[in-house]
Amino acid sequence: MNTIRVTQRDKVAIVTLDRGRSNALNAEMCSELNTIFRAIEQDDQVLGVILTGKENFFSAGLDLIELYDYNEVQIKDFWSSFLELTRMLVMFRKPFVAAINGHAPAGGCVLAICSDYRIMVDGKYIIGLNEVPVGIIVPESIFQLYAFWIGSGRASRFLLEGKLMKPEEALQAGLVDELVPEGTILTSAERQMKKYIQLNAVTWQQSKINIRRELVEKISADQSAMLDIMLRQWWSPNTRSILQTIIGNLRQKAPGS
Repeated sequence: MNTIRVTQRDKVAIVTLDRGRSNALNAEMCSELNTIFRAIEQDDQVLGVILTGKENFFSAGLDLIELYDYNEVQIKDFWSSFLELTRMLVMFRKPFVAAINGHAPAGGCVLAICSDYRIMVDGKYIIGLNEVPVGIIVPESIFQLYAFWIGSGRASRFLLEGKLMKPEEALQAGLVDELVPEGTILTSAERQMKKYIQLNAVTWQQSKINIRRELVEKISADQSAMLDIMLRQWWSPNTRSILQTIIGNLRQKAPGS
């Protein structure tokens, strides 16, 4: 694996995003996450997963610098892969805790809200879905996932304004479940995981499936028409111009990262 690290402790897999400074998502990371979660789900020796990042980033979201240069086939393949990863994570049967150790905007937030429980470090970090101001159309499946946790009305308002929340705001909105001090996040995530895995696995997993049945149906629906709309907007002059500005700012802030 080139973009993630996997360790195991007390029958719990700790999957650490490990790509560059900010763990930005690209095609390779989507593929590796898909592979490792599918393998964990089939491994009877692993009872649950904790997903986390490194330093001050859970994940900064999509790697816009790399994605901007993808050709039409590559970007369509990427979005298809990302949406499939989201679907697979939502359907993941075993306990899944997100240990949000830093910034988690956009795609980083999407990864986090696929989990069953989210713990975030309290500090000067942000989380939320800010795709609309960037010029990226949010697919219905992502909206449904967002609304699953914070409600349809709030999800609609937050999405349309591209709201990014500080940890305390995210806690109040129901986007995260717990805030912890720096340096304690993995311990807190392991404590929550123990609460889950001490319960009967069959009962817990079937209950999760039942609770998410409607959500799974929505995110499993055919998204090809929506994907075509998203891709047309991705290639529009307006979105390309916005992306160029963002990429320029990113390169100024973090040269060589």
